[in-house]
Amino acid sequence: MSEPSARTVRLKADTTYEWESVTNSERGTLAIVVSAFPIEPPIEPMLAKIAEEIPPAGEYLFEPKWDGFRAIVFRGATDEVYIQSRDCRPLDRYFPELHEALTALPEHCVVDGEIVIATPHGLSFDLLQLRLHPAASRVAKLAAATPSSFVAFDLLAADGSDLRDRPQSQRRERLEQMLGAVRPPIYLTPMTRDRSIASDWLARFEGAGLDGVIAKPQDGTYQPGKRAMFKVKHARTAECVVAGFRWHKAGKDRLVGSLLLGLYDDKGQLHHVGVTSSFTMARRAELADELAPLRDGAIESHPWREWADASAEMGRMPGGQSRWSAGKDLSWEPLRIERVCEVKYDHMQGDRFRHAATFLRWRPDKQPKDCRYDQLEVTAPYELEKVFGAARANI
Repeated sequence: MSEPSARTVRLKADTTYEWESVTNSERGTLAIVVSAFPIEPPIEPMLAKIAEEIPPAGEYLFEPKWDGFRAIVFRGATDEVYIQSRDCRPLDRYFPELHEALTALPEHCVVDGEIVIATPHGLSFDLLQLRLHPAASRVAKLAAATPSSFVAFDLLAADGSDLRDRPQSQRRERLEQMLGAVRPPIYLTPMTRDRSIASDWLARFEGAGLDGVIAKPQDGTYQPGKRAMFKVKHARTAECVVAGFRWHKAGKDRLVGSLLLGLYDDKGQLHHVGVTSSFTMARRAELADELAPLRDGAIESHPWREWADASAEMGRMPGGQSRWSAGKDLSWEPLRIERVCEVKYDHMQGDRFRHAATFLRWRPDKQPKDCRYDQLEVTAPYELEKVFGAARANI
């Protein structure tokens, strides 16, 4: 006879189940575990699609768009907390100080929000990325040096009840009631129904490191994995040197994947500031032919010559591997420093574009030496405390 087997079945609370006995040919134990959370993780977060401008007032709730790690917090009984990432993975081990602080949330709730790290100069996405480290000792040291915060902006469950089918306006009202007594490092995001205030936020809050404005239909339900709300991001243009390119994974030597962009500093050094990759497949093929003459002899006097080896350790160099590249082929082809293009970008992360820029046009009227950092718009600093103050003013 086979050895007894052990089985675990996770059940939902307050649910009746029928029991059917097993046959004599199988014997074992069955452990019944009632879910600790009102909604069983993981849950795909509701997403946003890009809008060119803030929608009209009257049908939307407007919130600042935080530049951090999306996180859904599941709060059970006693000290049970589970933090889930945007891609449905656990985040708890990377933010131990936040895991403990989130026990201040009421029991049996699920809250959607963003993990951020605030500095005297605004939010820092770089510091967040450092937390994704395999060594627990390193994470603990960073947690003490640069503690994180959680900004709540939606309520999926409260008092053990699933609220995802409730309208956004009702979920927001419950969230404000629930978080009225919480203290840092837990915050409630500001919200307004006034489009003019949202427009003001779009202009001012960027100085605190925020990323735009979110517009949520006030009657909308929570739709996991669906782009059921809108995001309006900052959009600016810059003229950049095209210093190289990467091949597309679908056609090396035939299709250009992305262009490597550069800007000069005050000392005349060319820095890699990001990429643009917004091309159709047909345009990628055209670019391969168009850029071919610029490849001849490009490496000989290229300012990034020492970075051409894709196996070199890179830091922020354009050709090597990093912890964030997940093994992707980041080898690149240098080009002679002759071409300038105009791109659209949302905002900077340090001295680089935070996201891939959008290609607009070639600028044959511009010289590469004129593509400098000082062309970029400088955003005035804005205190994060004023952002959170806007939240309290709306409760």
